[in-house]
This record gives sequence, C-alpha cells and structure tokens, in this order.
Amino acid sequence: MSRPSFLYRNSLSIVLFTLMIIFLAGQFFMGWKTENRELIDNGRSALKISEYIHSGHFIQATFENWESEFLQMMIYVVLTIFLRQKGSSESKSMTEKEDVDREPKAHSKAPWPVKKGGIWLKLYKHSLSLAFAILFLVSFVLHFYGSLTDFNDEQIMKNKPAVTALQYISESRFWFESFQNWQSEFLAVASLVLLSIWLREKGSPESKPVDMPHDETP
Repeated sequence: MSRPSFLYRNSLSIVLFTLMIIFLAGQFFMGWKTENRELIDNGRSALKISEYIHSGHFIQATFENWESEFLQMMIYVVLTIFLRQKGSSESKSMTEKEDVDREPKAHSKAPWPVKKGGIWLKLYKHSLSLAFAILFLVSFVLHFYGSLTDFNDEQIMKNKPAVTALQYISESRFWFESFQNWQSEFLAVASLVLLSIWLREKGSPESKPVDMPHDETP
C-alpha cells in the first residue's frame, strides 16, 4: 500500500487550525468594527486595522479565551492521571494498568529525551502538562496586559485617571473576564466526560464503541 498523503496524515490538525484562523479573523474584524463604533460614539478617532491589532481590546478578547483553553487542558491532562469516571471514554480503566502508566524504555525509535535519560526524561514525562502550563501563563499575562490597556483607554475616554498594573490586578473586571471563561471550559469537559458514558459517536476516538455497555470503562 502507498503511504498516505501529507494532507491525509495531518488532516485533523490542518482543519482545526484552519477553523481557528477563520474564526480569529472573524473576531478581529467584528471586534474592530465594535471598538470603532464605541470610539466614534465617544467623539474619538476610529482605529486603523494596523492600530487595532495591538490594541487592548483585541489582545484582551483573544488571550482571555486562549488562557481558559490552556488552563482547562493542563488541569484535565493532570486530573486524568489520578481520577476515574466509571463508564466514560475519557477515563482510564478502573482496575487495570494502561500503556501510559508504564515506565518508558529506550529503543531505536524512541524520542531523544527517552534515549538521553536523566533530567531530560523527567521533564519529557510531564512535557504535555508543562507545555499547557507555559501557554496558560503566557496567555494569562497577555490577557492581563490587554485588559489593563483596554480599561485605561476607557478611563481616558471618561476623563478619569489611568490605573497601574498593581492596582488593576485586584480589579473585579479582570477576574470576571477570567472566571466567566474558566467555568465554561470545565463545564464543557465535564459534559464530555459524562455524556460519553451513555452517548456514542461511531468512528470517533472520543466515544466508546457503539455496542459497549454504559457501565463499562474502555
């Protein structure tokens, strides 16, 4: 059999990133129009596209959402190591050890940290959660920066004094932006974990086989 094409081998990530770019572009242009409408209503000049891309309004809106996604994935990856949900396709077996639990062994096709061993292997064994943690922290900082900038722009429009980063970190607005997204992400994951106990999607690795009993954990 001939080797599958590059597009076939990477079709899932290509489609997901394409959708992300499409919706990010939609968010950008709709956000640009929304922000300019508000600026004009307050007697200020509209922003050019090149100005909007580094505005607090765009940065805050973008990284506020990215932050919650990376937080959700980081915590979910870690929780699934220790916690179980009977009957869910998202849970490890209730009683048996799985391949992901065994200690790695060096072999010819193993990733280089496995062959190297030592601290590299220790880090690599937790590299997925570490990567999500770093992405979350970067997104959190950028969300904070964008939210602070956007807040101070609004303060200036209202002829009020700008605030410092130290003052804004305790501002309820910033934490409201964060918590409203964090709670929705964990609701989405909990829904997947629980709904996969009783519902099926033939052909999806996120689902149990259609004929598997509800109380059986894959």
